[in-house]
Amino acid sequence: MPRIRLEADGPVVTLHLANPPMNAFDSAQRRELAAAARELTDAQDVRAVVLYGGERLFAAGADIKALAAMGPEEVRRWNRALQRTFDEIARLPMPVVAALTGYALGGGLELALCADYRVTADDVLLGQPEVQLGIIPGSGGTQRLTRLVGPARAKNLLMTGRRVDAQEALRIGLVDEVVPPESVYPDALAYAKRLAAGPAAALEAIKEAVDHGGDAAVSTGLALERSLFTGVFGTADAATGLRSFLEHGPGKARFGDPVPDGGDTDRDDTKGPTT
Repeated sequence: MPRIRLEADGPVVTLHLANPPMNAFDSAQRRELAAAARELTDAQDVRAVVLYGGERLFAAGADIKALAAMGPEEVRRWNRALQRTFDEIARLPMPVVAALTGYALGGGLELALCADYRVTADDVLLGQPEVQLGIIPGSGGTQRLTRLVGPARAKNLLMTGRRVDAQEALRIGLVDEVVPPESVYPDALAYAKRLAAGPAAALEAIKEAVDHGGDAAVSTGLALERSLFTGVFGTADAATGLRSFLEHGPGKARFGDPVPDGGDTDRDDTKGPTT
């Protein structure tokens, strides 16, 4: 049985974790996730991605039984491969929205941290509990979590291994939206469709500028921004957007192929769905 399913809804693809009962990351799921990342990276018709683990939970981390049986060299190779795979998800050129239900723990939270936006259920529990096993996160938890919530809060979560509920996660910036459990996937999908209706090259450039410029000196980030700005200026979407603004005013442009039903492209706000 496949442990990863790609489910297309127009220009939006849901990357569905399907490794019951806990969606734990074993080697087979890691390989399928890597293959899915490569497929999405090269896809010409995919404009946004939703990460989803199902109605019950997102993912509860690594397969601890398998990890406990590994020696140092084997676990180093395993971790390197999983870290590389998560990085491939983080580097997808299109917007990525995580839909979090139930639990997102350990490697599950590390995968969610690879997304650009996180929609979570109001009863969700999040955490990096690795320290309670005498180890540390190895697939981005110490790095992406720190960049998202700041060093002090990251150290607190990492050093205690405690679980965070939805409201605290929203308050500290770990997630972006809290909704009832039944609304998590529909809301994440609706936001992904809204983004999918935007200019693909500009969205990719924004993602690259924020993700890579934020790790550099301001002067380096500004140079990156300038280069990306110049690059997107010559795209068909830029021509469409500029012409539409001059002829019809702001917010009227339609980029690429029409978005399927469910994509709300007439909203005036510039934020995600309302919390």
